[in-house]
Amino acid sequence: METPANDNTTPAQRALDALAENTEDTSALTTLASSDVLIPVPDDASDEDATDPAAVALPVLEQPGGDTVVPVFTSELEMAGLLPFISRYRVVPLGALAAQWPADDLSLSIDGSSAHRLTLTSEGVRTLLARPQG
Repeated sequence: METPANDNTTPAQRALDALAENTEDTSALTTLASSDVLIPVPDDASDEDATDPAAVALPVLEQPGGDTVVPVFTSELEMAGLLPFISRYRVVPLGALAAQWPADDLSLSIDGSSAHRLTLTSEGVRTLLARPQG
């Protein structure tokens, strides 16, 4: 398969496309886990909280039915498609985020409004995407 010269997709987006076709594609999971994602910073967060390198506040959205999900994005364009009002974000390695993922029932949604979106349960995040830090 050839990639067009004007293809602006990121490696993470191509990995999501591959996972949409084959959920067990270990190469795509590795690519995704090694990619950076954008985590929206709420406008009411202080500048200190928004830039603290030791902590990342996870934005939590409640879905119909009461399930909670943390939205992350592979690009500014993807983020604007779902959350156009967000003006600040943090860039975080997805594997490092997954390695510290909370144990409760908190799902992760990657590019939630796109055709290649992926939502993982808390266990799925830790099992499939967590990578050793170092």
